[in-house]
Amino acid sequence: MSDTFTALVLEEVDGEQRAALKDLTTADLPADDVTVRVAYSTLNYKDGLAITGKAKIARRLPMVCGIDLAGTVEESNSPAYKTGDAVVVTGWGLSESHWGGYAQKQRVKSDWLVPVPKEFSLKQAMAIGTAGFTSMLCVMGLEHMGVKPGEHEVVVTGAAGGVGSVAVALLAKLGYKVAAATGRPELRDYLVSLGATSIVERTALAQPSGRPLDAERWAGGVDTVGGEVLASVLRGIRYGGAVAACGLAGGANLPTSVYPFILRGVSLIGIDSVMCPKPARLEAWQRLARDLPLAKLEAMTVVEPLSQVPQLAEDIIKGQVRGRVVIDVNA
Repeated sequence: MSDTFTALVLEEVDGEQRAALKDLTTADLPADDVTVRVAYSTLNYKDGLAITGKAKIARRLPMVCGIDLAGTVEESNSPAYKTGDAVVVTGWGLSESHWGGYAQKQRVKSDWLVPVPKEFSLKQAMAIGTAGFTSMLCVMGLEHMGVKPGEHEVVVTGAAGGVGSVAVALLAKLGYKVAAATGRPELRDYLVSLGATSIVERTALAQPSGRPLDAERWAGGVDTVGGEVLASVLRGIRYGGAVAACGLAGGANLPTSVYPFILRGVSLIGIDSVMCPKPARLEAWQRLARDLPLAKLEAMTVVEPLSQVPQLAEDIIKGQVRGRVVIDVNA
């Protein structure tokens, strides 16, 4: 088997970070204990930020981008994994402090690996990826805070994106009524097909308000946007409800007051998928295998070659990507 492989590498050129396809060898890989023959990676908003240079995601250069990977173990110095095992890695600093998934081979720490559940192919595992994993953590967070299916909707912001699409499908499968908030009303039919019971125009949530509270509308929320949108969602959560916050596409500031928390007992749950402990990871993947409808996962997923990632990175930053994009690193 050849030691040479292709990767998308971020380097500094003329004072700017630029990504380009390069040939590497196994000798270039990090000195960790499991070598993975990568089959697929994914496209995420964080990948878009790194490759376009909109944010300095990589903490050192050169950096192989891609925050996710799925493949088979090629070589292992860990008793926990053997050659041929199907594995997935999400987070753990991939593409930040450790080389990531936009490569045909990668070497990672065995503690970061999760066995791919038998219900999923490698492609399906990456159709889930960080986005779907984060969605499941959000759902688990809402459940932990007592948000149950009922007559009142759970709102999902950024609903047509990767995290949002999977969250809509998961919540609908679990019996929740789902209000899908999006800035792309032309995707109404797509969101309804995933299980949304109503569509909310993002502009209705993105406007600043002088009110500390709005009418009690939603039992809970999954927020991928942050900023004014998250503040608006918090104002409309019913007594005792909760919001799982996992993104900042709309801004990192939170222009809200304490009123939702001290007058309605609303809980704001922070969701981190990067350094999430192993037991929670395993539980989330087990829940995904049980609760995520595979037909809906397939319907929200497209597969693109590694060479298209630079253009796709521009598209996702502009909000022009729907659902999940799987990257075939061998195409």
